[in-house]
Amino acid sequence: MSIHTDIRSDGWVARLPGAWRPYALLARLDRPVGVWLLFLPGLWSLLLARRPDRASLALIGAFALGSVLMRAAGCVVNDLWDREMDRKISRTAARPLASGALGVRPALVFLALLLAASLLILLQLDRLAQALGVGSLLLVALYPLAKRVTWWPQVMLGITFGWGAPLGYAAAGGRLDGAAAALYGAAILWILGYDTIYAHQDREDDALVGVKSTARLFERHTTPFLALCYGGSIALLALAGGGLSRWYPLALVPAASLLVWQVWRLDIDDPARCLRLFKLNREVGLLVAAAILFGWLA
Repeated sequence: MSIHTDIRSDGWVARLPGAWRPYALLARLDRPVGVWLLFLPGLWSLLLARRPDRASLALIGAFALGSVLMRAAGCVVNDLWDREMDRKISRTAARPLASGALGVRPALVFLALLLAASLLILLQLDRLAQALGVGSLLLVALYPLAKRVTWWPQVMLGITFGWGAPLGYAAAGGRLDGAAAALYGAAILWILGYDTIYAHQDREDDALVGVKSTARLFERHTTPFLALCYGGSIALLALAGGGLSRWYPLALVPAASLLVWQVWRLDIDDPARCLRLFKLNREVGLLVAAAILFGWLA
């Protein structure tokens, strides 16, 4: 029987020098979907805060690079906290820190370099965005603890991964308002939904080691819970775009349709399908971004 894992040690990672590979795997560079999912709420807010222009392209580039760096930093922090636990879970046992391919000290040096590079990007933004960026560090540090103390660690991930929504809005518009709050709420509910799907890959192992999650909490009732999360997310996205064209809600239909597809196709006992449905959220996020852009141009 094959062991389910989402680690991709083949592909371009296999062509890296041997000493580099553990760092690439630690940063999850073999699985860029996480970078996309961190970046997309920021992209939504950069597009929503003001009519897109040439300066917006520079901000989008900065947020894209920052997403690569901060997602890598978050993975290092997570794996440092979880290395003992990861050894007991089939999907995560091959992670560099859990397997011993990389030690704690070089991981900490790598983390320091990632944070230093992220700081250089943050310093290019205005004061409000800088303050929000610094605040995100606390969320990154605390997220790995959530699964130990609450059945709702996916909410903490939503708060953390969705932080790009207020950060991007502040960077592009120099303010925070009701639209930013609605967009952040939409991101949190979206992330709560897709990370519940993701957590079903580990549901049985998590029960053995005592890790809590919304996948374990709702288990056979995940489908209606997922429908509520995704429905609430689309409703808040529609509310956030109240200043856009009247055609904007219609432009959200393709993204909403992919969310409905996930709810319909979910099989919590099929880890491979859960992973495929989870990855589909990159396309959902891109369709939301396209809808916001259409809302300005229509």
